[in-house]
Amino acid sequence: MSLPVRSHQRQPAGWDGVPGFGQLRSQFGSLFSGWEDLLATVGAFTPLADLEETDDAYVAEIELPGVKLEDLSVEVAGSRLTVSGERKERERVGILRRRTRTVGRFHYEVLLPGEVEDEHVEASLHEGVLTVRVPKTVRERPRRIPVSSGAEK
Repeated sequence: MSLPVRSHQRQPAGWDGVPGFGQLRSQFGSLFSGWEDLLATVGAFTPLADLEETDDAYVAEIELPGVKLEDLSVEVAGSRLTVSGERKERERVGILRRRTRTVGRFHYEVLLPGEVEDEHVEASLHEGVLTVRVPKTVRERPRRIPVSSGAEK
């Protein structure tokens, strides 16, 4: 499969004078500019994960058995949580006759539904499960409102 390549060559004579063509060309260029990120994840597997919303945070639990801390990356940008890395194949002495476990690069990405406090994110890896806790902003947290009986007026 071949992918489009952005060209910086001048267009054939006559194209510059077509109204709106420059804008159309610019829009096509921006459409394909995000492909680098997509291509970086091609061939990567997506680990199994749960995303839970509590009153004060979003908690992601991602299954990553066999992944070492140094092979793991956790990033938060705005409300986007991205976990990536690599599950490396261990050295084998014998002949591998069958493989059903996934090895190689992995990529998990989720857009959290609300505003988050990205400077207070916590992540821990325990027994092959990565737990990432992303706190909500105070504005996103539910607040209990006291209700009066109305007879007090």
